[in-house]
Amino acid sequence: MEEKQGVITEIIFHNEDNGYTIAELETEDECFTVVGCLPTCGPGTSYKLRGTFKMHPTYGEQFAFSEFEEVLPTGIAGIEGFLASGVIKGIGPKMAAAIVARFGEDTFSVMEQAPQRLTLVSGIGPKKAEAIAAAFAAHREFAEVSMFFQQYGVSAEYALKLYKVYGADAMELIHENPYRLVEEVYGIGFHKADTIAAKMGIEQESPFRLRSGIKYALGYFAGEGSTYVPQEELCEKVGQLLDVSRELVYENMVDMAFAGEIQLDTLKGQTVVYLYGYYLAEQKVCRNLAALSNASLKSLSVDIDSMIAMTQRQTGIALSAQQICAVKSSLTSGISVITGGPGTGKTTIINTLINIFEQSQCKVAIAAPTGRAAKRITETSGHYASTVHRLLEYYYASDEDVMRFGKNSEDPLKYDVVIVDEASMIDLLLMQGLTEALKPGTRLIMVGDYDQLPSVGAGNVLRDMIESEYVHTVKLKEIFRQAQESMIVVNAHRINQGEQPFLNNKDKDFFFMERSSDKQIVELLVQLITKRLAAYYEGIVPVRDIQLLTPVRKGVLGSIALNQVLQEALNPPQQSLAEKKFGDKIFRENDKVMQIRNNYEIGWKKRRDFSEGQGIFNGDVGFIEKIDKEYNQMTVIFDEDKYVTYDFTQLDELELAYAITVHKSQGSEFPIVVMPVSWFPPVLATRNLLYTAVTRGKQVVVLAGSEQRMHAMIDNNRIKMRYSGLRYRLEELLEVGIG
Repeated sequence: MEEKQGVITEIIFHNEDNGYTIAELETEDECFTVVGCLPTCGPGTSYKLRGTFKMHPTYGEQFAFSEFEEVLPTGIAGIEGFLASGVIKGIGPKMAAAIVARFGEDTFSVMEQAPQRLTLVSGIGPKKAEAIAAAFAAHREFAEVSMFFQQYGVSAEYALKLYKVYGADAMELIHENPYRLVEEVYGIGFHKADTIAAKMGIEQESPFRLRSGIKYALGYFAGEGSTYVPQEELCEKVGQLLDVSRELVYENMVDMAFAGEIQLDTLKGQTVVYLYGYYLAEQKVCRNLAALSNASLKSLSVDIDSMIAMTQRQTGIALSAQQICAVKSSLTSGISVITGGPGTGKTTIINTLINIFEQSQCKVAIAAPTGRAAKRITETSGHYASTVHRLLEYYYASDEDVMRFGKNSEDPLKYDVVIVDEASMIDLLLMQGLTEALKPGTRLIMVGDYDQLPSVGAGNVLRDMIESEYVHTVKLKEIFRQAQESMIVVNAHRINQGEQPFLNNKDKDFFFMERSSDKQIVELLVQLITKRLAAYYEGIVPVRDIQLLTPVRKGVLGSIALNQVLQEALNPPQQSLAEKKFGDKIFRENDKVMQIRNNYEIGWKKRRDFSEGQGIFNGDVGFIEKIDKEYNQMTVIFDEDKYVTYDFTQLDELELAYAITVHKSQGSEFPIVVMPVSWFPPVLATRNLLYTAVTRGKQVVVLAGSEQRMHAMIDNNRIKMRYSGLRYRLEELLEVGIG
């Protein structure tokens, strides 16, 4: 690592939020471009920068620095240049010249030790002098904080975050307990905090470390889908993580429970440990479901049998006995579940229910967990569907720095009926938000396929509701004649039942293409997506209509590597296409991209009707229209007409989407689905993952790879273990006769 000292002569780009800066630095004998984090800077400021020279493919050689140290200038010209740079709020070039003319080389000591003397300069009154002194002190404070944290391996970017959170107290607070960073500073995880703590001399058996390790482990299990962890298992895992005794972990766990930081409970005779939020969520969901189940319902003003008969005449679709049962139970129950695979008529049931409810002047809302699923429901049912989050009016509470649901028990939804489709994707916290917003007397109808992959978030809501037998459930098993003509539907059900699919029937829609190596599989995938499928199926646009799904993110057949291959094949570099490198990703104009986290604040505009709104959601897919390097912005079009502008600092919210994981595809349907089948980790090479992937295809599904591996996936009916207490709590309600 080299050290360079010089003066900033020009600011090319500076982001005030994270300090990312591109500037020109002039030393005694050279001038060059520097790139890194400088939270406050301007022409005339002096720094010692530590980093290395790197070659940028577009802009040439740059000095990329990871550490900096501000050097206050000496001499009249240097001091005036520093103040004129604008780094001290309230001082511009003219004011800087007047201050330096009055105090000369004593300027900094006056500002720091005797700021009242600044009033001797024309145009500076007592308040102005006080503000200048405060700005100078804050500037020096941050420089000190940044230098302090750099010695512990904390980058200037994170030092800026710490300073924004803690101010001048940052050094004292973090030195006392570095583990507070995990909960209070976004982007610093347990392992990073643990490394900082070790450098600061925090003891291995410190209560701060143990408590943070316990919360980290609970959070890790939650990330894997569990709402609680058995106490014995948690003690063992945390002991291994921290290299301390299980007894010590247990002692701290008990202390945390008494302090209300975590919750200990007993389920089926076993002691379990919750993060308190998940414990509360399970309690509230059970309480709310019981209230919905026991409430009296708004009576329907029509005869149900006659309405079902009329709907069948209007649509020309005859409902099966199972479908009629599902309709009637939904009409007469406070809570009901309808579950079934593809082709079993779930959409027909939803449309029938909506028709009957509307004829009875009931106000109906239809929702789904993702924007893609909601859009699909709108297209297939002809009735508007929103995301559950939008239905609940999710918003950012700036005073609390958290997201909140606008609709809740104090301001509930004003609907008589709420239908939630793709309910297998509902996690526990979202279910809590939904049930809190439903007043007793509202009918809640959950529709979904519980054989698909469970929710990404913690919990097993739909499966727990069904298996508890607390909620009236209709399981649809009959595949209708029209659906029987589709090998996608037939094979999906065969896979779900552990049977091998029918392959390569002529003029059908389900194909398997054998290849013996991962390299050959990749070559075939590229051929299929770029040429063969579009040539065979009329009107297919590969980037728009063909979706490559894969079980994994990493490896030759992972979404990361496949995206790079397909980007090169479908949207190669061209002089006319601007591109932006962000980390190890390259974004290029015309690229297909996916939003990978919910952003409820980002704005969008539609050119078609000039409407505006907020919110882009995890899983939304769009295309890059423009990359503007002058303004450091990228414009993405979602849903063909929804224009969203991202600052370059927000590009961590996007990924290429030529290939996506099967988990990310939940709630979506695509005209053509292509998927590699090879060796994958057993936890992912499962029957329900293959089933979920196959059910994403509407017109064609093509599997490429090893037929033997496909058989192994179907035989692997392992469902990843999730610890979820909702089922047990609902069973207890059933045992005591509540509901």
